[in-house]
Amino acid sequence: MSNRSVINTDRAPAAIGTYSQAIKAGSTVYLSGQIPLDPATMELVGGEGDMQAQIRRVFDNLSAVCEAAGGGLQDIVKLNIFLTDLSHFALVNEIMAGYFQQPYPARAAIGVAALPKGAGVEMDAIMDIA
Repeated sequence: MSNRSVINTDRAPAAIGTYSQAIKAGSTVYLSGQIPLDPATMELVGGEGDMQAQIRRVFDNLSAVCEAAGGGLQDIVKLNIFLTDLSHFALVNEIMAGYFQQPYPARAAIGVAALPKGAGVEMDAIMDIA
């Protein structure tokens, strides 16, 4: 018997494909990638010119899913950041400092050619809520 459960919240964008917002397996939660969609409108926030708004929306979306799973951003142990323009890496670091405290999660930042809906940033994470 599997000990997996689906995590879902209306405070983050609804899944728009064959995936769940997150899956909890034991004390580990695997969060699907979040792009800067407003959960109420399912529209991209910030547009291409406002990366600060996009990055904040992604952290807010991840936070909502973390909370629905019984944890918070501080429970994230691994964070993957996908950027269509790596020149925004310093901005990600600056904004991330407002959402996280030490010890920071392990992290990767990856440059990609494109993201869904024209987003400039996407993040996924692994959370431990033991």
